[in-house]
Amino acid sequence: MNGTAHVAIGAATGFIVANQFSSTPTETLVLVGLGGVSGLMPDLDVDGKLRNRITFSHKVIQSVAQLIGLLMIIYSIYEGSAANQYSGVGIGAVMLILSSLIKQKHMLMITGIGVVAGGIFLQEAWLILLGVFILVASYVSHRSYTHSILGVIFFGFIASKLEISLGMNGVYYACLIGYISHLIADSKLLPVNKRGIKLFLPVSSKEW
Repeated sequence: MNGTAHVAIGAATGFIVANQFSSTPTETLVLVGLGGVSGLMPDLDVDGKLRNRITFSHKVIQSVAQLIGLLMIIYSIYEGSAANQYSGVGIGAVMLILSSLIKQKHMLMITGIGVVAGGIFLQEAWLILLGVFILVASYVSHRSYTHSILGVIFFGFIASKLEISLGMNGVYYACLIGYISHLIADSKLLPVNKRGIKLFLPVSSKEW
C-alpha cells in the first residue's frame, strides 16, 4: 500500500477518535493530522517510503560539516592559543574526513540524534522517545520491528507522553490507532498484499 493510502487511513482514524471525544474543530484538526502522521511512522525503517522524505539531503549536511571543519582549522591556526591550536586543527580535520563519509542512508540516524537533542533541550519526554524510535528505525530492515507488536508498544508509549504534553484528550488513541492501521494495511489480512508483516518479532519471523 502506498504512503498516500496510509495517511488517508490514519487521518480517518484520527477523525473517528475526535468524534468519540466530542473534540472541538481545532482539536479535530490536530487529531486528524496526528493520525495521518502516525499512519506513516512504521515506514521510517530501512528502505521504507518515509525515511528519505523527513531527512535533509546528505549533500547539505556534508557541505555544512565540511565548512565548519574548514573554519575550525583556519581559526585554530590564526587565532588559537599554542595549547589549543593542534587540537583545533585536529578536530577540524576529523570533521572534514567524517563529512566525506556521510551518505543518504546515514541521514535518518542523524535526524534521530537531532530529535533526541531537541527533546533534551526542550525537556519533552515524547520528543526524546521519538528520536530513539527514529534511531532504531534507521537500523532495522523494512517491515520488521517497526511493523511488529514491539513497535506498537513503543510508539504507544510515545503517544501517551505526547498526550500529557499537549493536554488534549484523544491524542494517545489517534496516534496509536493510526500506527496500528498501517500494520493492518500491510498485513496479509488484505489479499492484495503479497508480503505480510513480522508481527511477533523477535519471537517469530512468520509473516502475518
